[in-house]
Amino acid sequence: MINLREKPYYLDDAAIDWVEKTIDEMTLEEKIGQLFVVMVKGNSMERSEIKAMLERVKPAAMRYPGQPAQNLWEQNAFCQANSKIPLLIASNCEAGGNGGVGGGTLVANGAAIAAIDDETVAYAVGRIGATEAAAIGCNWNFAPVVDLLYNWRNSIVQTRSIATTPERTVDYAKAWNRATREVGLADCVKHFPGDGCDENDQHLCLTVNDKDADEWMATYGKMFKGIIDDGVKTIMAGHIAQPAWQRRLSDHEVADRDILPATLCPELINGLLKTELGFNGLVVTDASHMIGLTADMPRSKAVPQSIAAGCDLFLFMNDVEEDFDYMMEGYKKGIITEERLSDALHRILGLKASIGLHQKQADGTLMSSEEGLSVVGNDAHMAMAKECADRAITLVKDTRGNLPITPKTHPKLQLVFIGGDKTVVAGEVMESSSTACLKNLVDALERKGFEVNVEDGRECSKSMHTSVKKLKEDFDAVLVAVDNVGLCQYNTTRIKWENQAHQPWYNAELPTVYVSFNLPNSLIDLSMSRTYINAYMDSPVVVEAFVEKLTGESPFKGQFSKNVWCGRWDTRL
Repeated sequence: MINLREKPYYLDDAAIDWVEKTIDEMTLEEKIGQLFVVMVKGNSMERSEIKAMLERVKPAAMRYPGQPAQNLWEQNAFCQANSKIPLLIASNCEAGGNGGVGGGTLVANGAAIAAIDDETVAYAVGRIGATEAAAIGCNWNFAPVVDLLYNWRNSIVQTRSIATTPERTVDYAKAWNRATREVGLADCVKHFPGDGCDENDQHLCLTVNDKDADEWMATYGKMFKGIIDDGVKTIMAGHIAQPAWQRRLSDHEVADRDILPATLCPELINGLLKTELGFNGLVVTDASHMIGLTADMPRSKAVPQSIAAGCDLFLFMNDVEEDFDYMMEGYKKGIITEERLSDALHRILGLKASIGLHQKQADGTLMSSEEGLSVVGNDAHMAMAKECADRAITLVKDTRGNLPITPKTHPKLQLVFIGGDKTVVAGEVMESSSTACLKNLVDALERKGFEVNVEDGRECSKSMHTSVKKLKEDFDAVLVAVDNVGLCQYNTTRIKWENQAHQPWYNAELPTVYVSFNLPNSLIDLSMSRTYINAYMDSPVVVEAFVEKLTGESPFKGQFSKNVWCGRWDTRL
């Protein structure tokens, strides 16, 4: 039986009484409903639809797509007012407040934090994200990302992981989580048992952590144990298999066809995480629409199996009635035992009590005042974003001495821009930010005094390329800017050259500088480059900071890991 007096709950008698009384007074339907985190799409759902869903499911928690701060504050207040038991409202602030609210501050993603290599930055990113999320009523944050990037081909956590070693990941996670708790939110790290070994994306297929059992324990296990000992309240389980530990802890032989993602695997959640590593907190699944969960087990079985495996909350419902019935049937058939249901409910209610939701509900203070929305994107937070941009941008190499590129030395600039595709976040198709990045980049360069031509490929319509003579007459240098992202669209994201004019035929003819505003391991496709820069993000403040460094007005300060070379010798030239 879980002890709610111990880490990470630390409940007193009154709080434990509330947990026990609340569970005792629940109907079976209410208990089953508490196993779900629902998606409240206030941008497409009427209030009556939201209310009907809350009344039908009576969920423990909710998430939401991004909207303006005022809209989200009103939506979250409505949801709390229509919930008998206070809701956990989760944000996804992995890089600042932008992951929780429209207009929130993008401070620094995981790759930028790693490049800066300063725990105070991890603290600041966690603090700003939690503060802006709290302003709209959130009390739980799904961050930081603590996956270890051992495979440079992995695109899904390449910009999201906060460090490159287990030791530094623990340091950063402790700082981040401390900030989250200080603001009053429940903290969370993801994705157990650890992404970064595979090059696949669990949104699209099963991901595999293929470390042997001892190596896993010396790396991922060491990292998770350090964070658990620090008191993290929740851990998100990924749709990630760990065959070695599933086999080590199983009481029968496990064939390859029997390998399961952690979200469905009792050996990994009940066995490895909760028993071997001693995690006493709450486990939430990653989003349940991902193919890593759904491909090999019917949803009717996967929904209850996730709870049976040791996960305490199931993230998102495809069809409300259907998923609720799947969970209920799983309980009635004994897939979810009475003991497992009780344990999950105690962890869920214990988490709520540990951040004072029961008392806040009684006091009418679950929501902060509307005036508090002014913190979202405020000047202090933007100043931190600018500081991080300045400190993160990394010069990986300049072996031809092309830098600096200035309006005085290279006034006529040819700009080749490689944009990204749309992305999918929590089931929502999001437009690429590349269009804005291109505009911001051109504007920043022109403000410096460059004459900028954006290559559109029309010069190649009649021949393979324009002449070298004309190239050198028209331009003094070439800037190749890559804003390449395809989150949840491809397993491994690579650069796609739109046309022959974009392709770097000019590389040996003019000083050519390459910059990535997204994935830092782009040298696999840019091995011809002799000047390569990682900027990590495509926000306006990062674009502005990059131009300052391109022209030599600001020094490069960021650091890079060996992953940047993509395991090749030619990328170093």
